[in-house]
Amino acid sequence: MSKVVLITGASSGLGKATACHLADLGYVVYGTCRNPNQYETPPNYKLISLDLNQPTSIQSAVEELLGEEGRIDVLINNAGSGIIGPMEELEIDALRANFETNCYGPLLLMQKVLPVMRKQKEGFVVSITSIGCAMGLPFRGAYSASKGALSLLTESLRMEVKPFGIKMCTIAPGDFVSDIASRRYYAPQKEQSPYEAIYKRNLATIDAHVSSGIQPEVIAHKIARILPQKNPKVHYRVGAPLQKFSVVLKGILPSRLFEKLLLLFFKN
Repeated sequence: MSKVVLITGASSGLGKATACHLADLGYVVYGTCRNPNQYETPPNYKLISLDLNQPTSIQSAVEELLGEEGRIDVLINNAGSGIIGPMEELEIDALRANFETNCYGPLLLMQKVLPVMRKQKEGFVVSITSIGCAMGLPFRGAYSASKGALSLLTESLRMEVKPFGIKMCTIAPGDFVSDIASRRYYAPQKEQSPYEAIYKRNLATIDAHVSSGIQPEVIAHKIARILPQKNPKVHYRVGAPLQKFSVVLKGILPSRLFEKLLLLFFKN
């Protein structure tokens, strides 16, 4: 029997690449986005409606999938939103909204799917986080925090559901080619902001890193290799060697030296 996969944020980018690749491998794939009618029908997977900020939408999507397939073998929490700007000038409501999409929504979706997997006595939940969630990054503190929260929640959940045959892990990508720059939230700049010049330099550096990042298909293939594993690791990192090694460096370098390297990297 082909395993049934539910992957959020599958209308474009990493989610679409992963959905297409898993479908090509024989998985039955259901991808989600807020408004499927705005996109062309995918050739090898089904696109259904799901808004992570709406509990009723989450419930409806899970019920729709179960009504058609009767089971959910794999959940991939891929959908997320970017946010950028000086923490001092970031509106608290914007921070709350980012946590809703990047942390609370995925948790609520897991709460709806886990009882199904427990009844099946098996299942696999993969949450896409970020290498950036392992450290606070200048002007990306909100994103690091929301993805970091999802990462730690996964660590806890993984131990709680292990007795029921359910596996969990996170995949933390580094920079990869995407259109995130057109979709992320930008904190409005205050008039005569003291951060204006340094923020512009950082933003240019961040966008350059995204443009030169790895292709999303690399991450999709990594996910496909992880899914059949009997004993997956808790965390996986996919990205440029330096980005992956930065997590190691944070653990071994004095904090002031690591901070200095980050500031140099982002040209602060």
